[in-house]
Amino acid sequence: MAVLVVAAMTSTALAAVTVKSLPTATFGSPDAASVTLTGGNFSGLGNTPAIANLTVTGLATYTCTNQGGNAAPGQNPVPANPGSSGPFNLGNSDHNGRGTITSITASVTAPDTPTAAEAGCGGGGSNNWKVTLNSLTATAAHLEITEGSTLVFCRNYTASGTGTAC
Repeated sequence: MAVLVVAAMTSTALAAVTVKSLPTATFGSPDAASVTLTGGNFSGLGNTPAIANLTVTGLATYTCTNQGGNAAPGQNPVPANPGSSGPFNLGNSDHNGRGTITSITASVTAPDTPTAAEAGCGGGGSNNWKVTLNSLTATAAHLEITEGSTLVFCRNYTASGTGTAC
């Protein structure tokens, strides 16, 4: 019975929010490691501040340089450190329950430098390689909007556009 009550409460909370326009993700803005969301417009949020948080994940690629100074791309992308926009207040508590995402950006960051073997430098994982960061690329993003502890909107993005519901 408790599960039914929780499911009904969650359904009611999500149903109260009207999406006037979906937030649009732009991968590679302002750089390849970042995702920027713009244009989300919501009503029915109530007077409790609605807080958006954008998180991103991605990959880091490395260049392998041997002792002779010859550089070659690593063969194994490594997961980048995820990034977060931090809390973004939609302003609904000051606008009769209507909130807007003007612009939110989150970026991945470089992980600790991998070993030559982890970066796919070859040579049986020997230590004869210098491993240097080549690129960081955001590959996925996740948006959550909460009011207090209640999730009221959720969206996943894997390419530029309006994404898919969670």
